[in-house]
Amino acid sequence: MCVAAIAWNAHPRWRLVVVPNRDEFHERPSAPLSRWQGEAGVIAGRDLRAGGTWLGVSEAGRFALVTNYRLPGYPRADRASRGGLVSGWLEQRELPELAAMNPFNLFVADTAGAAHVTNHPDAAHTALTPGVHGLSNGPLAPAWSKTRSLCHALSTWLDAGEDDHAPLFDALRREAPAPPPHWAEDEPEPRFAPVFIRDPAYGTRCSTVIAIAADGSGTIVERGFDGHGAPIGEARFAFSWPI
Repeated sequence: MCVAAIAWNAHPRWRLVVVPNRDEFHERPSAPLSRWQGEAGVIAGRDLRAGGTWLGVSEAGRFALVTNYRLPGYPRADRASRGGLVSGWLEQRELPELAAMNPFNLFVADTAGAAHVTNHPDAAHTALTPGVHGLSNGPLAPAWSKTRSLCHALSTWLDAGEDDHAPLFDALRREAPAPPPHWAEDEPEPRFAPVFIRDPAYGTRCSTVIAIAADGSGTIVERGFDGHGAPIGEARFAFSWPI
């Protein structure tokens, strides 16, 4: 039950700030955040089972993040990995055939703009307005409680004029679900309701903060976790986007 909050041109100091958790089976092999070889200057983790990745940036001035769209009967093994959406955008600014994918939500951005892309219930590409946007494994609206909680934390951080990423990582570690009166009808079951999921089989594998300033200077920081929710390492990279 991945979750993310994204601030797109929401503050004069910041072009893009992204705070997501990647939730996945702990047994699925993956490589941590690193610089890829290639002209695009991609910085991302990598799915070692199907290829591609779930989130990343490139010094060519691109960003992408994908989440599964939770629906009965999916995912189907005969469909292409959704990780190809992110790697295709970061490396070549291209997206594969959307209908061939299992249901997904995708945020993409470059120096020209940002958009939400999905293939459920139909293929759609919607430009993002300046502001804070949230995403999880359900519809963009109404947002799940965990998504609203993370968006509120990001908005508070922006309003405070923070440079320290600690409050954002604290928000990504929140394990208490929102009170029931604020839940949407299709909220996930209680064990998947928190922003941070501590579970030995399926849980939060990593938390990431991406911050790109108005002048194009950026940082990306990833913290990994084991099946008990204990930290297992941190990767940090500086990069730059074209102005």
